[in-house]
Amino acid sequence: MPELLTNAAGEQSSRTRQRLLDPMERIAEVLFGLIMVLTLTCSFSIAAGDQRSGHELLLAALGCNLAWGLIDAILYLMTRFSEYGRGILALERLRASRDVDEARSIIAEGLPPLVASVLTPMEFAQIHRALQAIPEIPRYPNLTRNDWLAGLGVFLLVFLSTVPVAIPLLLVPDAKLAVRFSNAVALVMLFIAGYAFGRYAMRRHWWATGLAMALLGVTLVAITIKLGG
Repeated sequence: MPELLTNAAGEQSSRTRQRLLDPMERIAEVLFGLIMVLTLTCSFSIAAGDQRSGHELLLAALGCNLAWGLIDAILYLMTRFSEYGRGILALERLRASRDVDEARSIIAEGLPPLVASVLTPMEFAQIHRALQAIPEIPRYPNLTRNDWLAGLGVFLLVFLSTVPVAIPLLLVPDAKLAVRFSNAVALVMLFIAGYAFGRYAMRRHWWATGLAMALLGVTLVAITIKLGG
């Protein structure tokens, strides 16, 4: 049964999602945090040279990802709230519809396209009956406890991804050398995240996706710096 519709029907997130965040969401948040801190350290190294100490860069990096972690968590919760709201509207449309084709279209919208393409009319009818049997539709969308925990997870992933990158800024006295070590750590972590992405999404070419992710990170940072970010 599509998550969009089951969530709208008031199902607990723990029933519809085995994890608070799926592997791709976790990888994406780590990548976001790494690219943010890499952009910051590169920008500072270009703009300020040796004029800033490693501790100043450390505080800036931590502050940057603290702020973006909060923003990303809020955006995640807004997305979940929107999904619940759209699910409620879909269920209301489904219950008001008397046309079989329209009902099938509404159900298909809440399913992955590949799944919807292989379902038979009888299977659509079974899903329709199950959704019609839901005793009560929530009047308004509500975030669940697991949604709030997942939002906290988003914040922690973005913020904590800063920590390994920030360690050289704390331990290496020379600011310029500290930034170079920090950038190297970030690129290694980007490679690891790309490798994990390859294992999850492609099941092959893991090393290639790791290298591609590191190259993508370098490219995005270069573009950001070039545009004045």
